[in-house]
Amino acid sequence: MARDLERAARDVPRAARGHRAASGRGAVPRVRRALRVLRGARRGRQARRRPFQRDAMSHFVDFVIRHGEALVFVYVFADQIGVPLPAVPALLAMGALAAVGKLNFALALGLSVVASLLADTIWYTLGRTRGSRVLRLLCKISLEPDSCVRRTEEIFLRYGVRSLVIAKFIPGLSTVAPPLAGMVGVGLPRFAVYSALAALLWAGTWGGLGYLAGDALQRVTVESGRLGTRLATLVATAVVIYIVVKWVQRRRFLHSLRIARVSQEELKHDLDAGTAVFVVDLRSELDVAAFPFAIPGALRIAAEELERRHQDIPRDRDVIVYCS
Repeated sequence: MARDLERAARDVPRAARGHRAASGRGAVPRVRRALRVLRGARRGRQARRRPFQRDAMSHFVDFVIRHGEALVFVYVFADQIGVPLPAVPALLAMGALAAVGKLNFALALGLSVVASLLADTIWYTLGRTRGSRVLRLLCKISLEPDSCVRRTEEIFLRYGVRSLVIAKFIPGLSTVAPPLAGMVGVGLPRFAVYSALAALLWAGTWGGLGYLAGDALQRVTVESGRLGTRLATLVATAVVIYIVVKWVQRRRFLHSLRIARVSQEELKHDLDAGTAVFVVDLRSELDVAAFPFAIPGALRIAAEELERRHQDIPRDRDVIVYCS
């Protein structure tokens, strides 16, 4: 429509040449005023979009600054309880905001330790009261491969309760270590001391890195504010893609196990019928301690000893292994 009016503005002077508009109110001034109104409206719409994006981002940043300590508590608790919500970015932001005087670092660090200790104590209590069923629950809700439980058991057997400190820095293991501590009978006071120390080192390390890199992270935040909702959409898309990829990998892993799986009823039927099957118990020491029972006649071999003791497994019959 603007182009049509521009053409009309060019044609009107030729058509009206030699004629004077009464009191300056001819067609040409009216067309030009209409053009100015249209151009101003178009610029106004574009200008309104940009302030809206900047205002939305600034409101979000203001919300984070006002409730920074509480948000860090929520993020850390959710991460340590098993929700796929990484707390490391929140801890980095905690340090960066503290570096520019927008957040109380000591208070945020203390709340991070409390949140981590609270989540760890919940898992510790479940491990002490529910045993190996807690590990099965973790395998169901975790997006990481199921080998995380085995790796945590190996670390726990090697370092004991000190593994709580090591596992805190390894994604996927920090949630498994507390119930294992409860399963093996670690006392609550001793567990609380090591868990609090682990949380302090973990949160302090990431928060300290954010504090040292405060200027760089602040520049990133400014650029993020300029990008507005497009950056938020990009980050949300990346998180969704990550979760979907992990879920697909897990489904494929479980499907591969399901193909060669034998039910308990089928195994009992074969054993009662005298079918020539050989059963191998691959459970770890922690699994055996939590559930000290075994299938009659099963050969007990630790998973790490399987390659060295493979000659103990006969080759002339079906072999069935179980690990949990």
